[in-house]
Amino acid sequence: MMIGWTHKIREITVVLLQFVAVCSLLSMVCATTPELPVGETIGQWVWFGKAALVSAGCITVSCLIQLLGKDSWTDVLCFRHFFVHVAWSLVLLGTIEAVWGLRQLYGFSVSGYSQYALTGSFFNPGPYGGYLAMILPVCLHLYLRVCKRKSTDVLHKIEKVAAGLAGILILCVLPATMSRSAWIAAAISCAWVAYMHRDRRKWGVLWRRYKKRYLTWGVAGLLVLILGGAGIFFLKPDSAMGRLFMWKITCKAIVEHPWGCSEGFAYAYGEAQENYFGSGDYAAWEERVAGSPEYAFNEYLELALTAGIMLCGMLLVTIGGCLWLGAKWGRYEICGALISLLIFSFSSYPMHFPVFAVTGICLLFACGTGDVAGKFLIWGTCALIWIVGLGGKWQQEEDACRDWANARMLYHLGNYTAANEAYYKLYPQLGERGTFLFEYGHSLHKSGRYDQSNLFLEQAVIYSTDPMILNITGKNYQEMQYYERAETYYLASIHRLPGRIYPYYLLAKLYAEPDYRNREKFEKMQRIVLTKEPKVYSTAIREMRGEVEKIGDDWCNTKIDK
Repeated sequence: MMIGWTHKIREITVVLLQFVAVCSLLSMVCATTPELPVGETIGQWVWFGKAALVSAGCITVSCLIQLLGKDSWTDVLCFRHFFVHVAWSLVLLGTIEAVWGLRQLYGFSVSGYSQYALTGSFFNPGPYGGYLAMILPVCLHLYLRVCKRKSTDVLHKIEKVAAGLAGILILCVLPATMSRSAWIAAAISCAWVAYMHRDRRKWGVLWRRYKKRYLTWGVAGLLVLILGGAGIFFLKPDSAMGRLFMWKITCKAIVEHPWGCSEGFAYAYGEAQENYFGSGDYAAWEERVAGSPEYAFNEYLELALTAGIMLCGMLLVTIGGCLWLGAKWGRYEICGALISLLIFSFSSYPMHFPVFAVTGICLLFACGTGDVAGKFLIWGTCALIWIVGLGGKWQQEEDACRDWANARMLYHLGNYTAANEAYYKLYPQLGERGTFLFEYGHSLHKSGRYDQSNLFLEQAVIYSTDPMILNITGKNYQEMQYYERAETYYLASIHRLPGRIYPYYLLAKLYAEPDYRNREKFEKMQRIVLTKEPKVYSTAIREMRGEVEKIGDDWCNTKIDK
């Protein structure tokens, strides 16, 4: 009897240690760093470095317990039910996120960004909704699985209640995220899970008996889906059209870089959009919805652009193989979560968040490999952490980002001399961030150090599509009296984003320069500044229009014509 209890306790301890190991790897979602600049995710990587060490410790202890229990080497190396640990870790973390979101909705905690009331542990409701949508099919599968058993076992009842409660909490929060991509991902993945749980024999009998009725219901359901899709589209039509336009420009960039662009997405996309608008052959709605995106809002297109079409195709084939294996082995909760992530990735940017990248890898291992892969995944992860210096590089970057937040305060307060010194010290760690490079270059511009400013702004173009980088570069050249170069950059800014009035205003001022006067070109730019309809009317628009009117009046009064 004692030997049996000892063996049972050892098994439970091993299972709990393995669960903690997996949950630690996936717990990056709980990492919040409000003191860092908005959108900065380095804090999640720092958390991951520490969590990986915890996971390695748990796996090591579990292996020692199994060895002391004289288990076979097969049992020691095998991570039994790895996919179950992944599923319940996601349910636990999804419940935490859902409660977090409810607290934000009711004002008990602040959101990750002041512009949004609901973000969970993220800084934007979009990825937050995508994370909840990824976990909802897991809850549905676990609930349906217990319902099919019709068991009276206490553990099964607890499992049913836990899965059902987590699903209800997620459903309470998910609609409030207003993420259409997340809604679609959740609906399709949950429908797939429910379909896989059908009673095939019963469905076959019912289909033969009520075929016409089912066809009628199917057509009605299709019409409802069409109407629902139209409603989702018209909920934010410009946003939807904007994504379609981004995909169009990204496809044009892929044609230019079929084997991948080593400079990255921002450089290739900015170049493609500039060429497209520069040709003059575009629709009015495209000018209205165009922007300067940091991401393609389609992970497949972005991967094809940055890494090449061939690598993207190979990755999709691998994912498809893993899904096939997962469905074959009945791991519907894992496949459902992966399907949701894949659908969400079609119109969003989840892979730019460390938590989605790590969770996606764990899902692939969980649905497409044997249980042995689980321990190798964790040990391999920890080995990688050691290779990069025990997460020291990530910690240095996080510290630099904290200092960047302080430097940014000096920058916004107009203390550019102190800001320049702070940016100079942070450049070695943050020199591949477009926003940082722009701020540094703009601060140098405000300090009158135009040559140095252009050095950093030229680097910023590689990492950012923001046309303001081109505007400031043009202003630097104008201050140095290189007027033709200034004109080139202003025109490039117009071609990159023709809906903005500011570059037309800068060109108007350039053509009014005493050493570069051009009456005809000035009047053309003046007319555009005065008549072009802005997206949002502001005080700045009124001031720019007043200034070009004054320049035009002064020009007429002095009767100067080039």
